[in-house]
Order: sequence, then C-alpha cells, then structure tokens
Amino acid sequence: MMKKVIHLNLGLFLVPFFAISSVNAQASADVSSDIEEVLVSASLIPIAANRSANAITVIDSEQIKLRAAQSVSDLLRDVPGFAVSQSGVLGSLTDIRVRGSESNHLLVLVDGVEVNDPSQADMTNWGTFSTADIERIEIIRGPQSSLRGSDAVAGVVNIITSEANQALSANVFSEFGSRATTKNGFNLGHKSGKFSVRLGATHLETDGINIQPSTGSDIDGYRNTGINLKAGYQYSDQLDLSLTSRKTSGMNEFDGFPEEQSSDFSRFHNKLSAEYNSADGLWSHAVSLADSDFENDNFKQENSQSVANGSTSSNKQNYQYIGSRFWQEKDQRLSLALEREKENFRQQGGWASGADANKLVNRNTDSVTVEYRFDPIESVTLAVSARNEDNDFFGESNTHRLEAVYQQSDNLRLRGAWGTAVKNPTFTELYGIYSGFVSNPNLIPEESKSYEFGFDSIHLDGRLDVGLTYFNAKLENEIYGFSNPLNAESASNRVGAELTSSFAVNDRLLINAAYTYTDSEDGSGINEKRRARHIASVNAALQLQSNVKVNVNVQHNGSQIDSALSWGDPDVTLKAYTLVNVSANYSASDKMDVYLSLNNLFDEDYQQVNGYETLGFGLSAGFRYKLK
Repeated sequence: MMKKVIHLNLGLFLVPFFAISSVNAQASADVSSDIEEVLVSASLIPIAANRSANAITVIDSEQIKLRAAQSVSDLLRDVPGFAVSQSGVLGSLTDIRVRGSESNHLLVLVDGVEVNDPSQADMTNWGTFSTADIERIEIIRGPQSSLRGSDAVAGVVNIITSEANQALSANVFSEFGSRATTKNGFNLGHKSGKFSVRLGATHLETDGINIQPSTGSDIDGYRNTGINLKAGYQYSDQLDLSLTSRKTSGMNEFDGFPEEQSSDFSRFHNKLSAEYNSADGLWSHAVSLADSDFENDNFKQENSQSVANGSTSSNKQNYQYIGSRFWQEKDQRLSLALEREKENFRQQGGWASGADANKLVNRNTDSVTVEYRFDPIESVTLAVSARNEDNDFFGESNTHRLEAVYQQSDNLRLRGAWGTAVKNPTFTELYGIYSGFVSNPNLIPEESKSYEFGFDSIHLDGRLDVGLTYFNAKLENEIYGFSNPLNAESASNRVGAELTSSFAVNDRLLINAAYTYTDSEDGSGINEKRRARHIASVNAALQLQSNVKVNVNVQHNGSQIDSALSWGDPDVTLKAYTLVNVSANYSASDKMDVYLSLNNLFDEDYQQVNGYETLGFGLSAGFRYKLK
C-alpha cells in the first residue's frame, strides 16, 4: 500500500512541472475556472460550471476543428480518467472505461437522447461515433445515477450537435488520407425570426489494415454515413419547441472464425421536446419524447459469398417531464423529474439457437428524481439529489448524491461530492440468448458508493489554471463471466487522482495537460484488465500567424493487463506507448480553410487490445468551404 501512495505522490509532484514547462498539451481543456461556462448535463436543468462539484471537461467546436479527429473516441483519450481500448483501427469496436469502471458504466447522450445500446450490453460503440456535426461535448465524471439512472455509474458524456446560427449557411468539406481514407459532407442551415433548422450529412470510408494477423491476411475496412437534423421554434417568449434526429449507418470488417467477417450497423435517434418558462422566471417545465433504434447484422464469408451470421436489434423509448421552482432570485431551486423508459431486445441467428432464438424480451423502468440546489451565500453552493427507480424485473432501487462547492477566493475553488449508483444487469447477462450460454436468473444490480474531492485554482494573473480531483469508489455485486455470469461476493475498489492544467503562455500559445492515476482492483485484489495506472496527455494550440494554427497532441498510455489469446493461458502485459499527432489549419480566405493532419507521427508500434493491430503513421488533408 505504501508503494502505491509513493507512486501517486510522485506522479502528482511531477505533472505540474511537466504541464507548465512543456510545449505540448491536450485538446480538451478543463472548464473548472471558467465561471461563464454553462453546463447542460451536470444537473436536471442547465447550471453554471462554477456551481457544480463534478469534475468536468468540455470540448468545444474550435478544439474539434483544430484536432481534425475522425472519431469522438480520439478526442476522449485526452479526458482525465478516460481509458480507451480499440480492437483494431478506425471503425473497430472501441470501449471506454472511466475511473477504472466497466465500459457500460458510462451514460452517453446525443442532444439529451440516451444512445447506450441494449443489444450491445448497454455499451456505446465509440468506434463508429464520427465527429461530424458536433458543436460541443460535455463530460461529467463521477456517479450520476441519482439524476440519470442505471447506466450513469461512472459519469455522463453529452454530445451536443450543431444548430443554425445565421440567416442562411451552406458548407461543404472533403478530406483524403492514408489507406484510401476519404471523408466528404455538407451542411445547410437557416435561422429566421423564431425558427431555425440545420441539416448535415457526411460519409467516411477507409480500406484499413489487417487488424488481427493471427487469424488471416484480409484487410479490414470501414464506412460510415451520417445524417443529422436539428430544428427549433420559439412559439412565444415563454415556450420553445425543438426537434433533433440523427441517423448513422455503415459497415466494419473484422477477423473471426471463419477468417473474414463484417458487421452492418444502424443507429437512429430522435427527440421532440418542449420547454416553458414562466414570465416571472420562477417556474420552468420541460417535456420530451425520445426514441433510439439499434440494428447490428453480422456476416461471414463462405465460398466467396457473404452469408448472414446472426443479428441483434434493440429499441429504447424515453418519456420525461422536468419541472423546477426558483426562490430568492434563483439562489434556491427545487426540480422534479418523472420518467418512463421502455427497452426491448431481440437476437437471432449466429450463436442464438433453440426456443430462445428470435425471442423478443423487454423491460420498463419508472423513475422519480428530486434535486435541490441552494446557494446560502455567494461563495457556497450545496446540492442534494435522490432518485427512485421501479424496474419491472429488478424492483425498486434508490440512489443519492450530495455536492458542496466553496469559492474560497477569486483564485481558489474547493469542491466535494458523495454519491451512490446502480447498474442493472444487461439483457445478455439476464437471458443469455446463445447456444451453450447459461444465464443466471438470480443476478442482481451492481451497486456503487463513491466520493471525491478536489480544487481548482488560478495563478499568474489568470493565465494558469490547475485542478486536482481525488476519487474513491467501491463497486458491490460486480457481474463477471460470460458463459455463466455471476455477482461477485467481494467488492471491487477504484482509487485515483486526476490532475489538469491550462496555461496561456502568451496570446499565441495555449497549453492544456492532464494526468490520471488509477488503481482498479477486483474483489480478489487483482488488477482489472485494460485499465492503465498512468494515463497522460498534453496539447498545444499555437497561432503561428493570423490565418495559421498548429495543434500538437501527445498521448501517453501506461502498461496494462489484458487477456491471453488462448483460453487458459496467463494474462499478458501490454507495453506502454506514447503517440504524437500534429495538425495544421490554414484559413486561405473568409470562406476557405485547408487543413493537414499527421497521426502517430513517429510510427509507434503498439496495441490497445491484445492481438489487435493499430495504425502506424498516417497523413490526411482536406478543406472546408463556406458557400454562404
């Protein structure tokens, strides 16, 4: 134990020096010191960032533009506490584990719509999440079940898409790069008076590489087509209506048995909402209807033909009302949320067999959430939230969260939180619709208790921000095993610290950095797989000239444990790696931007998942053109 503490203290001592002296940094700046920042997803209704006790990161449109990343997961690698594991290349299955938790413990929203896939163990396949048409990404770390329910054990990622912001806009973009990678798209927007609408479309395609040489020599490609629609109408000074719709479909190839396999995927998310605010500002009401459809169809190659090899499908519907009452010039707020969630799941072909093949299973959850926020004095914020869920399979569960924020001075903010969370077993764990799979009808939800505390400080006349968060979480009833899932008898523990800094060296250079130490152990005291103890990133955004910007991104992932390729063999240790990515943006005119990206600049040879190859050096170039 003493050795762990020494390592943690040494890491925390070195990183501030590293962050300040380095000329590299991460893309996502921590927003703890930005008192004007408004957060959509840290509460039942939007709040100022400095009034939240959560550890928060916001990635804005300018950062997304400068990084020129193809996938959202590439951006999230820079977020403190986030461990990304990609089984191959662009488009391959990608998991994210937050603060040592499981990959299905992170709730993911797109414009407030839940997009965790019930047919994929409640996970989000980050490998197919394109950065196109994204305006902003809010990341809230720590348990949020008291506000968001079952999937929000370790945090929430809310992806906010772009909307129309001028009378008429029209843009096109095109990009090409290594391995026959192309990306093309357009967007059209219109805003007039009380009405706004924006439509965007993009298509990405790449030949890829052979991601698993041990099973064959085929090249594994990927394609992704996305359409995003967002509209709003201000019916009156008090009533706003909005609609969001996002469709993503495509194909990714992978290696298996037999050698060549592929999967077609389709994701369709919709939300209709209305928000009413009273003229005196004391009441607000919001209702929303959301729907998500997921389709996954697998194919295998037999005798030079593509043959169906199983499929999964699921649907999630959410009906929600949120009402809030304000007092004392909004220094107090009481919010109530009523919600019903309906989920269904079907699997057929492939491993599914017997009477359970093509069986439709479903479950419903009704919930009531109460949140109270109070600023007793200008420098203090207190908040408490509680949620009761009634699931027709598991019965009732209750989660809670307490928050406290103290603005000690203009340069120092202290924050702390304690919370409980719950994760219901997935459809696969419950029903096991596979040949030879033995499900356990006695599975119970996983339960988590955690606390965190930290500070955010400002130095050098506001040019340097530093934030530190310590977190400690205990997970009980952890579900483990694939062919016979069981609840663990002993609790697993996750302890660690996140350090962030943002340093404006001068008017031209901004440096952001993050370091995370995570000690994640199961109930037997064994280190959890695919959770590196040390993860760091540094990002430098440099304005070379008035129309030229350069971004340098460095990502370090420490060594980590993973499963062996052969059943029964001992676990393996994947070596640490460091990646350097460079991008440049040149504004040729008011209408034309040209950009260049150099990924894995030094051609690092590494693996994130044992047995799966990753991309070496890659180059891409593209342009964005404003037609209107």
